[in-house]
Amino acid sequence: MTAAPGVDAVIFDWGGTLTPWHRIELFEQWQAYATAYDPERSDELAAALLVAEEDTWRAGREHHRSGTLDEIFRGCGVDPTGDRHERALAAYYAFWDPHTHLDPDAPALLDGLRSRGIRVGVLSNTLWTREHHEEIFARDEILDRIDGAVYSSEIPYTKPHPESYLAAMRSVDVVDASRCVFVGDRLFEDVYGPQELGMRAVLVPHSEIPDYQRGHTEAEPDAVIQRLGDLLAVVDGWRTVERSETQGAAAGPVGSSRDHEGSRSS
Repeated sequence: MTAAPGVDAVIFDWGGTLTPWHRIELFEQWQAYATAYDPERSDELAAALLVAEEDTWRAGREHHRSGTLDEIFRGCGVDPTGDRHERALAAYYAFWDPHTHLDPDAPALLDGLRSRGIRVGVLSNTLWTREHHEEIFARDEILDRIDGAVYSSEIPYTKPHPESYLAAMRSVDVVDASRCVFVGDRLFEDVYGPQELGMRAVLVPHSEIPDYQRGHTEAEPDAVIQRLGDLLAVVDGWRTVERSETQGAAAGPVGSSRDHEGSRSS
């Protein structure tokens, strides 16, 4: 049996992974925005924004094409500039705020990985800007524990397009996919996609993924963890296997020295 390679980097999904899964009525996020932006037609605008968001996510799943909030707003005839928009956007983010807080296991986990010399990355399919994600990480005091991050809102692709994972690898300065571990809550984007590139994939299986959000392929994860903090034991196991294999190769086959001596004396 070939030993698993060592681990140079662990790259995390965000929603449902670093932050726990929450069940949310998505119409309500847009109602919060629309009520602040245009109270007289808030229901109509919220419904249009929801449809535009669903279309954007569908394009991500089916064509791996990314999208942004600004594109959604413009598609619904909303100018994403000016004071009125900024007030409405603040209401939208305020709706989301309780659902963005970090998994309690995460700080110690990230510290444990980095103390082992393992780089920490984030790759998220998201409509939000880097600035907003970094505000969340700063609020939860882990921004300085993340060595690199890629957000689909900044690149042309979503997971599971291979280029999204390659971008995440570059962000943590790793070139060998086999030495990266991806951790996430979705079998399509966070298991199938990374494995196709050669990464190992760890599933956190607690998110209630709707059927319409599931991709065309659901792969078998390399490991399943019931809580985020369990990841260190998995990573340590893979690193132990690598050390044992390396030490065995350095020592050579048992008895090889005696065999060589015998052949020289014959």
